[in-house]
Formats: sequence, structure tokens, C-alpha cells
Amino acid sequence: MEQLITKPDYLPCKQRVDAWFQGEMLDRAPVRFHRHNTEFEVIVNSSHATLKDRWFDAEFQVDCFISSLKGMRFNAETFPIFWPNLGPNVYAAFHGGELRFEDTTSWYGEIIDDYGRDLPKLQFSKENVYYRKILELTRLALEKNNSRYLVGYTDLHHGMDCALAWRGVNSICMDLLTDAANVQKLFDLSSVHFLEVYDEYDRILKAHGMPSCTWIGLPVDGRMHVPSADFSFMISPEEYVRYGLPILQWEVQTMTHNVYHVDGKGVANHIDTILSVPEVQCIQWVQGVGDDYPIMQHLDFIRYVQSRNRGVIVDLSKDDLDAFMENMSPKGIYLWIATESEEEEIAIINKLLRWK
Repeated sequence: MEQLITKPDYLPCKQRVDAWFQGEMLDRAPVRFHRHNTEFEVIVNSSHATLKDRWFDAEFQVDCFISSLKGMRFNAETFPIFWPNLGPNVYAAFHGGELRFEDTTSWYGEIIDDYGRDLPKLQFSKENVYYRKILELTRLALEKNNSRYLVGYTDLHHGMDCALAWRGVNSICMDLLTDAANVQKLFDLSSVHFLEVYDEYDRILKAHGMPSCTWIGLPVDGRMHVPSADFSFMISPEEYVRYGLPILQWEVQTMTHNVYHVDGKGVANHIDTILSVPEVQCIQWVQGVGDDYPIMQHLDFIRYVQSRNRGVIVDLSKDDLDAFMENMSPKGIYLWIATESEEEEIAIINKLLRWK
């Protein structure tokens, strides 16, 4: 993709992303004018009989996205990206089970109650209704693109979080104490088809000249992945080394760009193990809400990641920007900031040009 009608400065902005992954900064730190999880908050009114009908109407989904581009601002490293979405547990659903759809997300009902009886239910298939729908959304978005937006791949969670979806949080936590062998079977099964799935999406998108990107909004040449294990906040560092680290080491091997999704302080307990994997160039720090706000209480953690020569995506309130800049180096920082006007965005860009 050489140019976008909706974003004439696509290439120089992409170059800032490329530099960030390399641990470098061009003229300023990159910034995306976006708040974490905003992409999951869009509520669309429709006349569909059920929410599932709305989610499964590929024409409707793609056309709604195209309509949303009108009047949108894509300043700095904010990119127009359509990524086919049926919810965060769609990879688990590729193996069986059902998704329950709500306005802005979907939920997966665990299907493993008894290991001996239920493990055979986990049967990955490319004829699976959810797998076919993701491909339909992808191909339709590519067909209607006309250089207006990028098309990415869906949110893929294999490994620990996929096993959690299949088994349920209470059961899998108890299993770690009483039935670790079967938990390991789930972790192993959850990863068998991950690269097969990723590779198919990657081939389709690259055949249409697309960079590699997904919900995290970072277009790159090569193969970009967002490893994660939100479930790890419930386990000890020793258990993460035993169960999570082998998955992470395996899943990043064929990728050129990896941003680990560190969802809160519990996941951050494993930061040394995560950063022990050299293929993880960057992390996305999700600070949380309530007592975890504001960002200023997490500066030492961010500095520590910087000291390990890794990039950090920081979801920052615009009200905290000045204090953050005064106390932090821009080294490796990639800001996400929610704004209300183009004037605010231009002012922030000008500030970042002076942050050295």
C-alpha cells in the first residue's frame, strides 16, 4: 500500500512506526489519537432481527465502516484500518462452541466440563461458521477498499486465554492445582492451528498489497503479532515460566514485529520473563482504570521497560501529557491520546516535536 485517499501522509507516518519498532525516533515520538478499546465501543443501530444477524451481515459491517470514514480525522499515526471482528474469543470458537453477541462484543461459553468426555469437542475446521465469516469480512473489505483504508486481520488469542475460554476461569485455576496435565493439553491444543490461521490471513492481505496490521493499529511490512495472556494475572511468575513462556517463545518465532499486550499490573508481574524473549520488541501498557489511574503512578514501570531497550505504547489522558513529558524521556514511547478536535491534535503534535 503506497498511499491512502483518506490519509495523504500515510507513508511518513508509517515510517515513524517502523522507526519505533527499531528503537529509533525520527522527528518526534509517534502518537495515535485514539483511546484504548475505542474500537470495541461503536454501537450501530440497525433493523436486523438479532444481534448475531447484524454481526454476520458482512455487507452491513463493511459499509458501516466505510461510512464512518466520512469526516474522520487521521492525524499523525492514526490510521484507517478495517479489521474483521467477531469478538475476542473468535479463535477459540474456530474449534467449536458458540459465541453470544452483544452490541460491542461477544462472549464465549466454555465447553470443557469433563476432560475425558469433552476434549473431543475441540475440532478446528476451516468450514467453521465463524472462520468462514471472518474470511468473508476480510475479502469483502478488500474488494470495497479502493485505497481508502487498510485491511487487517482479526483479533487472535490462542494459548492461555484460549484455554481459559474453553474451560472457564474457576475451573482452570483449580485444574492448575489438581490436574496440571490436562491444563497442559488445553494449552497445547490451543496453539496447534494458530500459525495456520495467521498464515492464511497474512497471505490474503499481502496478495492485496496490505501491510500487516490488526486492532492495535500499527501497520508494518513483514508479520506483525500481538502476543497476550491476560489470564497470567491470576498465576505466579513460576507458573508463567512453566506454561506461558514456551507459548510466547513459539508464537513469535515467525513474526518480524511483536507487541506484547500487558493488561494491567497483574500481567506486569511477568515483565522480566516477557522481555527475556528478544523477539518482543515492544509492549502495550494498559494501566487500567479506577485506582490504576492516573498514568503518573506507573512511570517507574515504563522507565524500566525503556531501560530494557523496548518500546512502550502508553494510553495517556491529554490532561496528563505535560506532566508526562516533563518526567519522561521520549525514548521508545508511542502515545495513544483521546482528543476532541483537530486543533487539539495539532497542538499535541507541536508539543511532541519539542520533546527530546
